[in-house]
Amino acid sequence: MSEKTMEEKQVIHQLNRYKQIQARIQVLDHYPIGAGLTMRWLNQDDKLQALHQSLRGMPSYKYLTKHEQKLERAANAYLSKQRTGLKSQLAEIPKEAENEEDEMLLAELRGKIKKVIAARGYDDTKNDFDAVLDRITELQYLQEELSQIDTILMALECYKPNLSKLLRLRYVEGETVEETISRLGIVERTYKRWRKQAIEQYIILSA
Repeated sequence: MSEKTMEEKQVIHQLNRYKQIQARIQVLDHYPIGAGLTMRWLNQDDKLQALHQSLRGMPSYKYLTKHEQKLERAANAYLSKQRTGLKSQLAEIPKEAENEEDEMLLAELRGKIKKVIAARGYDDTKNDFDAVLDRITELQYLQEELSQIDTILMALECYKPNLSKLLRLRYVEGETVEETISRLGIVERTYKRWRKQAIEQYIILSA
């Protein structure tokens, strides 16, 4: 089998998977993560992350109360690593502090993090946290793959609309050769030439 034939098979396989990918994304979107929430909610949480990023660039006194500033100072003083993820942060908080006031602040901080974990449905007694993470990874990968296919087909449509339409009809929509020929209003010989060119252009654009 030639390398070119292998590339053609990969293109056809990717395009044939388009609707399957869409269906899987829809299933993952509705996967429950606890507390009545679904994976779709996690995707929407990007807005909260953007807000958090903007807040991090501001002096804390502009959005934190004096007591919350004390909590922030205690966390910065005792956390040896700036970990991401609620459970990692919770595990990093020490049980003992240098003085009684700091111990009270750290205890309050632990309590706040536990409440957020429970509210988001990440309680180990309710959910398999690792399974949620696996599905998040799968969802992001599939979204990227679908976006890549759409980007290539739209780019091809800009300068070779007939070739893009052929690929969509034949491989994304799953129409037969005869149906595709009829929809495009061409003869079989033209179809074969266009198909060859379409796959070649798809490979070039995806490189």
